[in-house]
Amino acid sequence: MGAGATKPPPVAAESGRIDPALRRLTFTLIIGALAVIFDTTIMSVAINSLAGQLHTSLATTQWVTTAYLLALAATMPAVGWAQSVLGGKRLWIAGLGMFLVGSLLCAAAWNVQSLIAFRVVQGIGGGTMMVLMFTLVMQAAEGRSIGRVMSLITVPTALGPIIGPVIGGALLHLGDWRWIFLFNVPFCVVGGYLARRDLPDDGPRPGAPATRARLDAVGLLLLSPGIAAILYGLTQLSGSEGGLAGPRVALPLLAGLALLVGYVLRALRLGADALLDIRLFRHRAVAASSALVFLTGAALYGSMLLLPLYWQQVRGESALGAALLLIPTGVGALLSRALAGRCMDRFGARPVAVAAFVLTFAATVPFGFVAATTSNTALMAVLFVRGVGLGAAMIAIMGAGFVGLEREEIPAAAGISRVAQQVGGSMGVAVLVVILQRASAGARTPAALAAGFGEAFWWSAAFTAAAVPLCLLLPGRPGSSAQAEDSAPAEQPSEV
Repeated sequence: MGAGATKPPPVAAESGRIDPALRRLTFTLIIGALAVIFDTTIMSVAINSLAGQLHTSLATTQWVTTAYLLALAATMPAVGWAQSVLGGKRLWIAGLGMFLVGSLLCAAAWNVQSLIAFRVVQGIGGGTMMVLMFTLVMQAAEGRSIGRVMSLITVPTALGPIIGPVIGGALLHLGDWRWIFLFNVPFCVVGGYLARRDLPDDGPRPGAPATRARLDAVGLLLLSPGIAAILYGLTQLSGSEGGLAGPRVALPLLAGLALLVGYVLRALRLGADALLDIRLFRHRAVAASSALVFLTGAALYGSMLLLPLYWQQVRGESALGAALLLIPTGVGALLSRALAGRCMDRFGARPVAVAAFVLTFAATVPFGFVAATTSNTALMAVLFVRGVGLGAAMIAIMGAGFVGLEREEIPAAAGISRVAQQVGGSMGVAVLVVILQRASAGARTPAALAAGFGEAFWWSAAFTAAAVPLCLLLPGRPGSSAQAEDSAPAEQPSEV
């Protein structure tokens, strides 16, 4: 931080309550982040309509989402370095501005090819914002009341599944597809104004000694393309006849893995000078949190694909009707945040995560028995319970990844967490689509098609079950010797 920079507001430690200044900072970031979250969830129900209105194939239109996803993931590793150069406030405004420009360009697109290109601009801005939001809040919190802080910063994630698909269905029903992107504009404008007013100026000061980090350009050329190649390979899995062995899948996956191996070898040699300091995995909490975020991303994004498809293909619902049936998931996640945050601060991430994943697993199992005539009321009740579990799980596991870290380690931890979630989500979607395609191949009746969905839901339940034993590696009760051991680097003895 440059000399004379304003220090972000801390959390009040005595009462355990979040300082009003930190609440204001968090609210400011949430307003801007809502544009990114809503854009992602709205697009989840818009692909079919876009294909028709743009007069192109569904396979081509899918690149509207794929290009955005690749740009999002490729940007995330460099956010920590960019923050050290520009400061958090300037980088946030720049990312928000790029997302705004990308949204306006998308609304002005004249064909699907131009729309795909402009989605890349959106993805760069969105990837910057998603990592930086967690970094700025966790740095301001200074390691205190992490559970309560996470319950605030995850508001956009909880609101997105509730409101986004409904807004998307309504916009597509009432107006032109361009309104999907124009809807982002008010959030970007208001978010930019609030950011200029409320975010602390932590950038380099005129005349102050230069402290900016050196860009690990080779690391960037290894890590970002490596992540993008893996995500691309996963997105091609559903359309590949040879599965993982097909060249459209195997070649990008192998290339991506080779680039990541090269990055790991380089990062181990450079240490803290690497683009993302992977030595953070020495902290058991960071390693366990990353693995759990990966699995939760697979379970969350995979089910976000399966559930609307089930209601549209088996039950004959419209896109808007399917979106309305998904509301209980978001409501459950929204309502569980405050309790999960308080419990995490009191009892630690470990028991909260175990209880949350067990609840999520129990609420996913009924979908394995889903039929063409299953009561929608019963399914919505189960989805509410599942939302409660997923909301609590995300707060516990994402918050746990920051326990015991120094301020300068937080940007890398935030980047690792968001990349893990993106890759896990892409893997979950790809795997579940392939399972659904094979399980429902030849299905001619709603009952047979529902059986195929049931098999895919069993795999989604398996992702959740696999997370339960990993939760035992998360930090224990705050302030205990167990938590100190959990959060300390592996090769250093912990202090009791």
